[in-house]
Amino acid sequence: MSRTTDRARGSEATRTPGPRTRPGDGSGPRRGEDPTRPGAPGRARGDTRYLRIGRTVALPVHPPAVLAGLVVLLLLVAAAAATLSMGRLGIAVPDLPGAILHGTGVKERFVLERMRGPRLTVAAGTGAALGLSGALFQTVTRNPLGSPDVIGLAAGAGAGAAAVALLVPGGAVPVAAGALAGAVLSMVLVYVSTGSGFRHPGRLIVAGIGVNAMATAFTQYVVYAVERDKASSLAAYVNGSVAARSWSDAATIWIALAVLSPALLLLAPRLTMAETGDEFAAGVGARPRTTRVWAVLLSIVLSAVAVSVAGPVAFISLTAPQIARRLTRGTGPRLVLSALVGSLLLVVADLAAQQLPLPVALPVGVYTLAVGGLYLGWLLVREWRKGSL
Repeated sequence: MSRTTDRARGSEATRTPGPRTRPGDGSGPRRGEDPTRPGAPGRARGDTRYLRIGRTVALPVHPPAVLAGLVVLLLLVAAAAATLSMGRLGIAVPDLPGAILHGTGVKERFVLERMRGPRLTVAAGTGAALGLSGALFQTVTRNPLGSPDVIGLAAGAGAGAAAVALLVPGGAVPVAAGALAGAVLSMVLVYVSTGSGFRHPGRLIVAGIGVNAMATAFTQYVVYAVERDKASSLAAYVNGSVAARSWSDAATIWIALAVLSPALLLLAPRLTMAETGDEFAAGVGARPRTTRVWAVLLSIVLSAVAVSVAGPVAFISLTAPQIARRLTRGTGPRLVLSALVGSLLLVVADLAAQQLPLPVALPVGVYTLAVGGLYLGWLLVREWRKGSL
């Protein structure tokens, strides 16, 4: 009897399958499954939640990122208030709400409408665009150094903008179009030069440095070769500046952000999946190649528009996504938080450019270049020690 029972148990054990491995536990994802459904392979681990907009959009919401975003937003509001209130022509902080809503006094209208209002608005919008551009590019290349600054995108956009502004007579071609053409050309050169696209970090950096140098040399040649009165007006622009900006410049950058926001919302879930690898992303229907192409295109457009209104402001697109990731200590593109951090960095840098007691007023790009250069040096040493370079 016991032999029969043991034999039956043995045959049952033979027929009974082992524990099923679910996709995401090492067995690979199942094609067609909803990545936002609980237990599905694409669902982010930890405390990530998804905010659904209709049937096609599911935005990942990370509570620590939301908390960090609120803190950065408060700091941004404080920096904006300081920009409008500090200095001899500043508006007192208690009077700011009334001045913004009503603007009854001549001084208040001058500060808000002509002097500091457009400048602050352009700085906030440009910083957001650069932060988004850097977050997109670093996500799809999976490279913390894959910034539009480092690989020559901003320098190429600046060269295109300078060429159009100084060489095309009568303003027949918009500066924004020249910036976009220069950015696209620089990215094509980097892509071809590496021999492996945007995948190899070391080659990407070397090719980007070369393209950056060529674009900068061309910009300097254009500035110094044409008439001096025209070139002097672009001296600050070449280094990145938000001084003497108008409401039309503010409208350009903010309209671009508004127009591109739906595409960013649709792309955000795919970017989250793309970070896990091409095989996983393809398994859950994220189409990694298409996602990569759209992310690079959006990054180029955002950077080009930012350069067209403020010039090639250095290192915001590199540092903003890095800071956003470190604030949340998690994975994912963190697009909204990167935009907020980029706005905060550029507004604070412009505040320093306005208020620091220096003999000569320096453009904001000089301050971001100094801080970003130190940050890039630290990041390069860190990646080298990790063996990523």
